[in-house]
Amino acid sequence: MERPRAVITGVGAYYPDYILTNEELSRMVDTTDEWIMTRIGIKERRILRDADKGSAYLGARAVEDLFRKTGLKPEEVDLLICCTVTADMHFPANGNVISDMVGIKNAFSFDLNAGCSGFLYGLITATQYVESGRYKKVIVVGAEKMSAITDYTDRATCPIFGDAAAAVLLEPTTEDLGVIDHILRSDGMGRVHLHMKAGGSLKPPTIDTVLAREHYIYQEGQPVFKHAVSNMADVSVEVMERNNLSSEDVAWLVPHQANLRIIKATGERMGLPKEKVMVNIQKYGNTTSATIPLCLYEWEDQLKKGDNLILAAFGAGFTWGAIYLKWGYTKVKS
Repeated sequence: MERPRAVITGVGAYYPDYILTNEELSRMVDTTDEWIMTRIGIKERRILRDADKGSAYLGARAVEDLFRKTGLKPEEVDLLICCTVTADMHFPANGNVISDMVGIKNAFSFDLNAGCSGFLYGLITATQYVESGRYKKVIVVGAEKMSAITDYTDRATCPIFGDAAAAVLLEPTTEDLGVIDHILRSDGMGRVHLHMKAGGSLKPPTIDTVLAREHYIYQEGQPVFKHAVSNMADVSVEVMERNNLSSEDVAWLVPHQANLRIIKATGERMGLPKEKVMVNIQKYGNTTSATIPLCLYEWEDQLKKGDNLILAAFGAGFTWGAIYLKWGYTKVKS
């Protein structure tokens, strides 16, 4: 029997109503709209202000949207993978919490943490389950409440991040569609440049770590930017070359939304015009594991069955990668 491929057959999303603009941010910390737009490319970001709701709430709402759009029922789901760096708790897994929130009872679920590359890692992990032939309906959800770990006194990092979630449904197909190829990489040396200083088993939380503000994102901007530009572009070009894809063959680049300059550099290395590069960083900021599926959600109406997509990301770890997939459907206009 021919081995099935894993194809995306639906996408859902959720983002909070509250919009934190650059103007409001400039009243909180020493920054300006011009500074943020010039260096990062973000105009506003969504923030989940409810103190009693975490990233699992965002993920559950995205999965519910996926159910509504695809007609998928909770009891049909075989597996749910939640990609996140901001799980509600260290344990149980966010995937377990989301499954309970949406009524998924006949599946197993777990979390995957690969920083901003989380959705790519999650998508390829899910693909292996589908290609095995045992799993027919697998959900991959990126869910992040980045505002919970953002220091709003740090002008270097607080303009970057936002809150959102997005989910995709993967199913088997024997058509020439779905995930074709991927390159995933990691290098632990990057941990010194981008991490959270305290809260883990190496440095458990104490009153001193809280007072020292060590439970927020720590990022050294220049080395992270340098590695992101080169590595994200390198793997994107590599996956094109080994699949004999020219820039004309690629319908869309779906890049992680961390910095507009990184996105532009990747597109240029691939020889793509800006019209073929999905960019929504100006509206949502960096939602980490949610950025790529949120792009798919926003561009769903423009995607056509068989379109060649390159998904690319770079994140903490360091982690990075690129996926070549053929889009699985043309959305029916309602």
